[in-house]
Amino acid sequence: MTLKTCEGESVQTPVARNRTRPRSARRRARELALQGIYAWLVRGNDDPGQAGEIDAHLRDTDGFGRADTPWYDMLLYGVVKQAPGLREQFMPHVDRALTELSPIEHAILLIGSYELVYLVEVPYRVAINEAVELAKSYGGTDGFKFVNGVLDKVALQVRSAEIEAASKRRRPN
Repeated sequence: MTLKTCEGESVQTPVARNRTRPRSARRRARELALQGIYAWLVRGNDDPGQAGEIDAHLRDTDGFGRADTPWYDMLLYGVVKQAPGLREQFMPHVDRALTELSPIEHAILLIGSYELVYLVEVPYRVAINEAVELAKSYGGTDGFKFVNGVLDKVALQVRSAEIEAASKRRRPN
């Protein structure tokens, strides 16, 4: 899919690598949100108002109807609105400047952090795993390892009680 930047340049949204399994409606929503957030980042200004224009383009893509639309809306608009605070959550765990992150990794970290911080009904392992799967499908060769490491640390900050409870359940008595 092609979107326009602020300067009128065309931007290709990311395309997933090989797929062997059908995607769930929620995974499809995450993929579409990733495309939208990627386009928003590539446009280069953090204006949340651009989300509506990007959203309109994405709704015209093939397969949009198979996505969990409320989840997609929540992720796209939530991430765009909360981006500065989400970056504060993950940047202490990143070993480079924000400008040096690939837009794909940046977008995936925003989505994963959003789910960890704001969507407590999603188990922390699911939020991290979904972000890792996005990184495997859309990111660089080892980008998923980076995403996993950063989001593990974010989870320790924002979901410590859940992690501790899960750890106690796994320990033999």
